[in-house]
Amino acid sequence: MFDYKKNRAWAENLSIVMQLGLTMVGCILFCFVIGFFLDKWVGTRGLFITIFILLGIAGGANVSYRQIMEITGGDEKRKTENGGNGID
Repeated sequence: MFDYKKNRAWAENLSIVMQLGLTMVGCILFCFVIGFFLDKWVGTRGLFITIFILLGIAGGANVSYRQIMEITGGDEKRKTENGGNGID
């Protein structure tokens, strides 16, 4: 049986890694579908799929980075370095 109290840090880290992975996969898959249907509609072969997969990778990386900064408190460090006014 899994003892949650004993392995709490491990389980929390696993959930964070799974969340980041699913975020990346979701962004890439969503953009793939958009590119697929645009290619089908316009009649091109893979042009929009390639473009939208690259956009999905960039978007997923951006969202994952923001999630990591939120979890680790990186945003608060940046805000205090800028005088607490919230300007990046």
